[in-house]
Amino acid sequence: MFSAIVYVLRTGIQWNALPRELGASSTVYDRFRWWESQGFFQRLWQAGLQEYDKLAGIGWDWQSVDGSAVKAPFAQAAVGPAPTDRGKQGTKRSILCDRRGIPLGLMIEGANRHDMKLLSATLDSQVVERPEPTMEYPQNLCLDAGYDYNPVYADLYLRGYEPHVRLNPKYHRWYWEALKRQPAEDGPTNSLEATKQPRRWVVERLFSWLNRSRRLLIRWEKLAAPYEAFLKLACALICFHRCDRLSAFG
Repeated sequence: MFSAIVYVLRTGIQWNALPRELGASSTVYDRFRWWESQGFFQRLWQAGLQEYDKLAGIGWDWQSVDGSAVKAPFAQAAVGPAPTDRGKQGTKRSILCDRRGIPLGLMIEGANRHDMKLLSATLDSQVVERPEPTMEYPQNLCLDAGYDYNPVYADLYLRGYEPHVRLNPKYHRWYWEALKRQPAEDGPTNSLEATKQPRRWVVERLFSWLNRSRRLLIRWEKLAAPYEAFLKLACALICFHRCDRLSAFG
């Protein structure tokens, strides 16, 4: 049953088109929905993260959050008009990852929901307990310009994060003027200086990993829970795949 569900996830095939040698489509689908209702896929993801933490250690010091929208033509929940797709129905996936791009938490909402309004819920969705940041071990959070709002900074400081937002120079001309008036070594933390190491790209790579599972490219599920279950299964597979690589190469 599990192999058949993974087959549907990776190929994007319709349930009714599932090869008979993998199982009866109705039986596999019923098992998938039952496991989803019992929280199996979230526990599987949690187990993958715990194994990854033992082998390599979760990179809490540098985390990243971003959102990505997909088409959802038949969805009836967690759906909205996508502003970047001529108002067509879509679903936004907001994801948190560690410094290596391993997923830590996710949530889905309508594509019309702004990224900054999903940040708090995404941080609350972590499937493993987050350690408390300290002076010796601070926790940084990388974000793009869509999160450049005062309420976001206030929430992150309350949670113990040090925010690093890639400012949009189009809307922050004052920043470039301030940068010209001060020495380079005194530049602000969230600068666009060439000397700063880029770290947010790992969350972009994570979306690429997720999109290798063709069932996630377009949301065909009407309900939100089945699509979220597929996402959690894909996150679990990413964690276990990384554990296999760590075990193989030491």
